[in-house]
Amino acid sequence: MVAIFAAFIAAGGIFSAYGINPIHAYAVIAHDALVVPGAFPEIFRSTIPLLLTGVGLVLAFRAQFYNIGAEGQLLAGAVAATGVALFTPVRGPMTLPVMFAAGFVGGALWGLLPSLLKLRLNVNEVITTLMMNYIALYFVSWLVTGPWRGPSVRGFAYTDQFPAAAWLPLIPGTRIHWPTLALGVVLAAGCAVLLARTRLGFAIRVQGENPEAARYVGINALRTTLLVMLLSGGAAGLAGVGEVAGVHHKLLDPNQVSLGYGYTAIIVAWLARGQALATLITATLFGLIYSSGDVMQVSLQMPFRVTSVFNGLILFFLIGSERLLAYRVRWAPRPAPADPPAPAAAPHRPSGEEQWE
Repeated sequence: MVAIFAAFIAAGGIFSAYGINPIHAYAVIAHDALVVPGAFPEIFRSTIPLLLTGVGLVLAFRAQFYNIGAEGQLLAGAVAATGVALFTPVRGPMTLPVMFAAGFVGGALWGLLPSLLKLRLNVNEVITTLMMNYIALYFVSWLVTGPWRGPSVRGFAYTDQFPAAAWLPLIPGTRIHWPTLALGVVLAAGCAVLLARTRLGFAIRVQGENPEAARYVGINALRTTLLVMLLSGGAAGLAGVGEVAGVHHKLLDPNQVSLGYGYTAIIVAWLARGQALATLITATLFGLIYSSGDVMQVSLQMPFRVTSVFNGLILFFLIGSERLLAYRVRWAPRPAPADPPAPAAAPHRPSGEEQWE
């Protein structure tokens, strides 16, 4: 928590650079994001994709597989869900369940390739997962400007609107698509049980903490890593379904489908310290930061992307504080200087008379 507070103090310099008093800025953000009617539910609109994606990353990080590709996996899930909504004959009550299933499979398959490259060719997963984010981004851009661009669209790059059966229901008076929120809570609880009570969870924990011990007790690293990445990528894919079916009701520019949720979810998982249930808190915290971005844009006339700077500062201070966790700071009084030792007495030399006696 100290690292987070330090990040907010450092962020005060950004407000000062815009000529805004940091204390006044934080007061406006707190009021407009928490007190203004209708503003508070917006926190949970951004919390939903962060929660789903963050839970999946907790699983990957516990297995010591550094999945940086949640952004691409989210977009892959959004593409798969769009394909079901617009280009398949599935209609009626089965539309949404099939969309979620397709989104899970799409995100899982997008995360499968980096894991295979890691296990078979020892390719660094940080590089491959990160690069696949850009492949997904440009793939979505090509779809919405090319083959999937809606015939009724004039001058805009997005698909036709989804049919009504493909719309997620909202909590009345808000923009919170409650089925996805409920799914995120269930997923967080399910992953906590998986890690603590199942054989797969034991394999994930042992492989992440001591790969040599995992090999010694017969844990199959290939099988464990593949399962972890299928679950991690699938969870991010579910977040993509929620964004296109619950918020936009169409596939559009990838930077609008995801406001960097896949990257922010890395911090969500990092703050959770490997605890799936803790993502309920950390995802909500960053949902508040995303909501404050709208406040800064409207009330303080600042760019929305300043929220990315906030996220970067938090990640910077978190990584910087990691080294300090290995040490214990103790304040002790300085010891008083010891008295100098007394000079040794000169050896006694007998006089001549004493010698003769």
